[in-house]
Amino acid sequence: MSLNINDDLLQEALAFDSQTTIEALVETALREYIQRRKRLKVLDLFGTVDYDPGYGYKQQRQQA
Repeated sequence: MSLNINDDLLQEALAFDSQTTIEALVETALREYIQRRKRLKVLDLFGTVDYDPGYGYKQQRQQA
C-alpha cells in the first residue's frame, strides 16, 4: 500500500522525534487519532445517562 502524504507535514512530525521512521510515525498518528475519536464518543454521552438523584454515594462509601 502506498500513501500520498504531504512531505511538509511528514517532516514537521518527524522533527518531534528524530528516532522515528515514517512507518512508525504514521502508526503512532493513527493510534492517537483513534484514541482521540474514542474519547470524543465518550464525551458525546455526557449528560445522556439517567441516574437516580436519590443515590447517596457518600453514604455508601461510609458503609464500605
